[in-house]
Amino acid sequence: MFSPFRRKPVTAMTTGLLLVLALLSATGPFATDLYLPSFPAMTDELEASATAVQLTLTAFLLGMGAGQLVFGPLSDRYGRFRPLFLGSGGFVVASAVCALAPNLGVLVAGRLLQGLCASAGVVIARAMVADLTTGATSARTFSLLMTIGGVAPVVAPTVGGVLAEHLGWRGVLWVLAGLALVMFVCVAGVLAESQPLHHRSSGPLLAGLSGVVANRKFLGYAVLFASTFGVLMAYISASPFVYQNLMGLTASAYGLAFGVNAMGLVGAGFVSARLARRIPPRKTVTAAVSVLLTMSVAVLVLSVSAAPPLLLAVPIFFAATSVGFIMGNTTSLALAEVGLAAGSGSAVLGGGQFFAGALVSPLTGLAGEESAVPLAVIMTLSALVAVAALIATRTRSASGR
Repeated sequence: MFSPFRRKPVTAMTTGLLLVLALLSATGPFATDLYLPSFPAMTDELEASATAVQLTLTAFLLGMGAGQLVFGPLSDRYGRFRPLFLGSGGFVVASAVCALAPNLGVLVAGRLLQGLCASAGVVIARAMVADLTTGATSARTFSLLMTIGGVAPVVAPTVGGVLAEHLGWRGVLWVLAGLALVMFVCVAGVLAESQPLHHRSSGPLLAGLSGVVANRKFLGYAVLFASTFGVLMAYISASPFVYQNLMGLTASAYGLAFGVNAMGLVGAGFVSARLARRIPPRKTVTAAVSVLLTMSVAVLVLSVSAAPPLLLAVPIFFAATSVGFIMGNTTSLALAEVGLAAGSGSAVLGGGQFFAGALVSPLTGLAGEESAVPLAVIMTLSALVAVAALIATRTRSASGR
């Protein structure tokens, strides 16, 4: 009888494996971005405020953050495949619960469970890359992983905008449930174990987490990773209202505009992957963080001035693009500091990433649906934290990068 648990372990990164891992990494963007164009319609149908509807996004991000802190250490102890199989199956069930939710409360709870289960794919995909690659190859692979996975935010809002107009927001959530099923089938049919038995931890389950957090340089990179994601999530959560209500775009036009920004991020990831063998990842990150801060400040200046709202699209595009140069390289730099505890290290990276996203997402709607000022303030503050974290990691790393 066929059993995915008996499949021969994988020992090298292949193109097929990278594509499946990228699909798993795309879980988060798909689950957030596909239904973003539906926010205004959900606000009307559920008779809720913009901030209340954004709680569905916050709940998912909280689940993603907490789940990674569970699945990461589990994968260090029991191997990568079994926790991944369990989480992917749960993601399918939780997605169906969301699509069937009778009210906002059940939908928020379903999104929390959805995030908990979906986190397995995100955190374990990073750990598997760390198992199979090192050095410049690791930086290049992480950039490619996040770039291929970054196709999700290019496709999801555009498709989500069309689906929202024809199927409604529940139809969009059913499409997401179908995508979750595809991901589960890929896990069951393609992936195999990547962590040898002699590399697995044998101490207390949370010992790996405490060990990586005690590493000052790793922690600095983790804060840099999380704060950069905070900038991105501030933009993502506010974008339906900024682009549709403030700029006056339709749901479909918003999806296209969102896709253009995502293509900038994806393109940056491809360029970053090509640069990894010639330019140290830290130099690339340093330049990109400078751009991120400059563009965030530009958004702030435009949002408090009398400038036409459409001008905000320019610095937002370049801010999103700079993220493509930061995330993959920072992941490589961080996990190089923790060695065999890649699952726990990936958990801290991902947990901080999504907790930061959950923190900033509801704050962007504090001034209502007609103001970009909260978005601009949060982007600028998050970028400043990223700069401070980068400075804190200035001493030479264990990997020499």
